[in-house]
Amino acid sequence: MDQPEPPAWVEVDVDLGFALFFLFLLCLFLFGTIVRCAQTVVDPYGAISTSTYQEEQINNN
Repeated sequence: MDQPEPPAWVEVDVDLGFALFFLFLLCLFLFGTIVRCAQTVVDPYGAISTSTYQEEQINNN
């Protein structure tokens, strides 16, 4: 008695799945880095607290 063949979608290449998953993570990281760099170029002083580059008050007594 012959066994019916399983559908083709059952045969999954695990190595290809891992490679595609890590490729997706790499692209996601790259996209996030591009967005962060673009924000820095548009507003370079936005991420720095004002106390870092504000001049100190000089009191003449």
